[in-house]
Amino acid sequence: MADFYLRTQCRMCESANLEKVMALTPTPPGNNFLSQAELNLPEPAYPLDLYFCRECHHLQLGHVVDPKILYQKDYFYVSGTSSKFIEHLNDYAMEMVRRFDLKPDGLIADIGSNDGTCLRSFQRAGMKKVLGVDPATKIARRATEAGVETVGDFFSYDLAVRLREKHGPAAFITSHNACAHIDHLDDVIRGVRHWLADDGLFVLEVGYLLDVYENVWFDTIYHEHLDFHTVAPFRKLFARTGMEMIGVHRISPQGGSIRVIAQKAGGSRKVDGSVQTLINLEQAKGLDKPETFVQFGVRINEVGALLRTLIQSLKTKRKTIAGYGAATKSTTLLAHFGLGRDDLAFIVDDNPLKQGLFSPAAHIPVVATDELYRRSPDYLLILAWNFAEPIMANNQHYADQGGKFIVPMPIARIVEQ
Repeated sequence: MADFYLRTQCRMCESANLEKVMALTPTPPGNNFLSQAELNLPEPAYPLDLYFCRECHHLQLGHVVDPKILYQKDYFYVSGTSSKFIEHLNDYAMEMVRRFDLKPDGLIADIGSNDGTCLRSFQRAGMKKVLGVDPATKIARRATEAGVETVGDFFSYDLAVRLREKHGPAAFITSHNACAHIDHLDDVIRGVRHWLADDGLFVLEVGYLLDVYENVWFDTIYHEHLDFHTVAPFRKLFARTGMEMIGVHRISPQGGSIRVIAQKAGGSRKVDGSVQTLINLEQAKGLDKPETFVQFGVRINEVGALLRTLIQSLKTKRKTIAGYGAATKSTTLLAHFGLGRDDLAFIVDDNPLKQGLFSPAAHIPVVATDELYRRSPDYLLILAWNFAEPIMANNQHYADQGGKFIVPMPIARIVEQ
């Protein structure tokens, strides 16, 4: 494929009845952090336009960037740098093993397994056979070297056929936040169905659009995130791929997510009432109407105006400001709100793979935590807002020295501790 293309069909129901409802500022891929030598090279930016399906009410990114650009050049996100997310995955693995009585010799697979953090949690929970699949080949190789066998490839139906032949049927397939990243999601779900044992389960976790909408967490809109999920479209996708959603529950990671539980259509487990309950809630909130998202774009711009006003007032007072969290979402926030190197002196990040690099588009240097204490900026804008509480707790010494935190959304505010 070319660098990118415009998708004209809904990913969930295949309808062509799509309506453009929002346009954010085009950006380079949000995770393409740059070395010093790359700063003067061309840096392509791609559209960030959202389209609403009038048939199934799904919201999706219109332009699809070649996944090789996003995942197979240099991919810097790793699950294991967040202690909060590691704790979540440990709890998740223990709960799944207990709740579904998973047997130690059953195969546990993870689609979008990243550095193997989730499967390592299943190993700790007593599962002996685990296998990851992730297209970030360097990270996949490191995961394998660290004891979690990982196939460095994009998951698909064809790959599922080969994996079942080699490893046998999977008792349990999981996926964390990857199902927002996949263009041909129906092919992936068909692959899941093929690989699953007849009584197997597929459990995925993915960001929930209702949380994004209510909290104005618009910066989760970036090129890796092709879909912004609600429950109603998921039910249609599963139905047309031979699967069946039997339960869905709201959970807290990534600022607000849903955990979707599915089996092969006609499986032994009953559908519980949670599916229809959330569909009813989505309708009550207006997520089945395009005008809801047109108005959402207006709200986003209002939040941006407030944050720019706050930062400008601090700069007028000669206050220094830095950022915390070189998350992929920070690229969208900085670009759409018009913030750059003149506003943030540097960005602190705990991921050593990003330290020493520069943010996409804005070219703000990314540094380790010790730089925060060496330079002691007056204010710290928390760009990784989904981890705001642990970031503030882990940097209490910065606050004790007089530093103040800024949380950008849903309303920009200064947090003094």
